[in-house]
Amino acid sequence: MATTTNEKRWYVVRAVSGQESKIKDYIKSEITRLGYESAVDDLLVPTEKVIQIRNGKKISKERTYFPGYIMIKANLSGELPHIIRSVTNVIGFLGETKGGAPVPMREAEVNRMLGKVDELALTTEHISIPFVVGENVKVIDGPFNGFTGSIEKVNEEKRKLEVMVKIFGRKTPLELSYMQVEKI
Repeated sequence: MATTTNEKRWYVVRAVSGQESKIKDYIKSEITRLGYESAVDDLLVPTEKVIQIRNGKKISKERTYFPGYIMIKANLSGELPHIIRSVTNVIGFLGETKGGAPVPMREAEVNRMLGKVDELALTTEHISIPFVVGENVKVIDGPFNGFTGSIEKVNEEKRKLEVMVKIFGRKTPLELSYMQVEKI
């Protein structure tokens, strides 16, 4: 498999879980300090927004999608892999053999991790949606178990519903998965 010298591919850096953002910043500063910015296109920690309800308030938090993993799009040649490995709390690269070169990710894996839909996902996602906007449902799971409400939005990609529920006389929108509700 011949690769051109300036081709940038996606790799996964294994890092200590819970420290991903900090380690990402360290890697970025090391790359900049040593003048390797041109070899690196992107460095990211895949995260998702999670809404938690604490003390009756909605709190939006970012949760790491793949704990212990940092994605990097770069041309990992020369000293660059060594520089990244030498950063504190970096364990190594995903898929590498001891002393071997980092293994780039396949295109389908990259697309899946970055949230892009590949052809395979498209073919399996054509499952009919069991709910429609305006339909009344009962919440059967989670903190709002037993409440009833009407569906405001259906998000097919995430397989989630926005259900308007009356809580203490006020209409409140809830984001629930298909499995958390049943038709009345």
